[in-house]
Amino acid sequence: MTGIRLTAPAPGWAIDADVVVVGSGVAGLTTALRCAAAGLATVVVTKARLDDGSTRWAQGGIAAALDEGDTPEQHLDDTLVAGAGLCDEAAVRALVTEGPDAVRRLIDTGAHFDTTDTGAIALTREGGHHRRRIAHAGGDATGAEISRALVGAVRSAALRTIENALVLDLLTDADGRTRGVTLHVMGEGQHDGVGAVHAPAVVLATGGMGQVFSATTNPPVSTGDGVALALRAGAEVSDLEFVQFHPTVLFLGADSEGQQPLVSEAVRGEGAHLVDASGTRFMLGQHELAELAPRDIVAKAITRQMHLRGAEHMYLDARHFGSAMWEQRFPTILAACRAHGIDPVTEPIPVAPAAHYASGGVRTDLRGRTTVPGLYACGEVACTGVHGANRLASNSLLEGLVFAERIAADIVEGPRAEPRRAPAEDAAGAPTVPLLTAESRISIQRIMSRGAGVIRSADSLTTAAGELEALQRAAAAAEEEGPKDAVPGVDAWEATNLLLVSRVLVAAARKREETRGCHWREDRPDRDDAAWRRHLVVRVTPERQPVVRTTDGAAFPPVRPGDPADPVVTAPPTRLRTDPADAPEEP
Repeated sequence: MTGIRLTAPAPGWAIDADVVVVGSGVAGLTTALRCAAAGLATVVVTKARLDDGSTRWAQGGIAAALDEGDTPEQHLDDTLVAGAGLCDEAAVRALVTEGPDAVRRLIDTGAHFDTTDTGAIALTREGGHHRRRIAHAGGDATGAEISRALVGAVRSAALRTIENALVLDLLTDADGRTRGVTLHVMGEGQHDGVGAVHAPAVVLATGGMGQVFSATTNPPVSTGDGVALALRAGAEVSDLEFVQFHPTVLFLGADSEGQQPLVSEAVRGEGAHLVDASGTRFMLGQHELAELAPRDIVAKAITRQMHLRGAEHMYLDARHFGSAMWEQRFPTILAACRAHGIDPVTEPIPVAPAAHYASGGVRTDLRGRTTVPGLYACGEVACTGVHGANRLASNSLLEGLVFAERIAADIVEGPRAEPRRAPAEDAAGAPTVPLLTAESRISIQRIMSRGAGVIRSADSLTTAAGELEALQRAAAAAEEEGPKDAVPGVDAWEATNLLLVSRVLVAAARKREETRGCHWREDRPDRDDAAWRRHLVVRVTPERQPVVRTTDGAAFPPVRPGDPADPVVTAPPTRLRTDPADAPEEP
């Protein structure tokens, strides 16, 4: 345990629970519903409103072998190929085997997917998939529909929720076991200011860290809070160098920053073409799947074309769809393009890669357990081994579903002798992280975009590491000199989290001296299986320095030494309670 904490006031209030779930996307709400259905007192903490996470922004869909001609084995093969030799096959097998039933349980919860004229679930293709296996809703509003259904189930089940709350740090006991979290509620609801939720099980489902970069498809809340919390608590993270840049993000200008509109891969799945300014398709001959190659290959091809032609973007041409198909199949994308003065019905869409998804995260086993007892991670914040070096399109929502059910099963089946209200340790005297000013956020994003973006090199990463370290030193010096420029608050905490996550990402990217998946080193352009078909595992020392080690091979070691191999057991088909009368009593 590092004992490192954010500088924050002491908790002024506390509540007790059996489980606290941090995050309200598909991973967090599925975990919470499963735990509550088993009778556990469950609290959901979320940074904004319940439906404001990354899940809501997912356009394409959820991948699963739902078609009669498809099989989990075929889905497994496509996932392993996309992962470029670093997927954990046991984790992928659990995903693809348990995935179809998990989707059906999601439908039972109230999610409505688009159907064909015969009533079957309509399926499309996306990059890296050899079959149509992507279920979608509202044309291109799958995440919004899944979020609607799960939020509705949470409301109906009367789960206790704390909205507009930024999680700060993990609470532990003297033995290093999880005892809850501290959090800051941003002025709305029953609680206000810094407080605590005491619970022997904490599930991180905090989403991604796309705000590390200047341009991203992630919402503003995606500041890597879960990864930063886990690192400060002494947990290990892995594969953080593998940040997926989505190939087709609406290009709004070279200086555009913040959340950028996504143009779903499903548009290419329905037959759109990538072209240069002259209208020439450049993916032909690059890969057998052309525009539907895995995302890392497409992003690299677009970037190469941009460099070759001195252009700021390429184009996605789907004019041949016609207005009716655009309006029915992709209404969200059509509206976003038109809002920015582009009509996909009559002109090609300017696109360029932008930060999209973190394939790595807090290292877990197949039950979602981290290296800190009682701390779990699920969804984009986690590294289960499913994605390897490059996530297969639309596997993310499925991972959230499947591993949420596995986590809930582990919590429910775990030892129940521990008292729910075990006291958390006193954090007084624990080392704290120097806080950054709110303005530092932009500096971090620009450093990371220049040095650790789509294309990286030893020089760019060394420069980025030095600039990030300078920010860290400046914050420490300012804290010593006082009065403080950075005062405890949401903006300062977020910027401080971004800096920690960025430093760890860059440390891993410097260490991996090869090109693999979505980690592209222009100075090391080849994949090197002999030296690098292995994972990088990172922790931070009490002095806040990243320490990187390599695994012996492509398999992950157990999260806790001496643990037996993870069982691949299908989660029981628990039906969710949605009647408020079935909800557990408040603690």
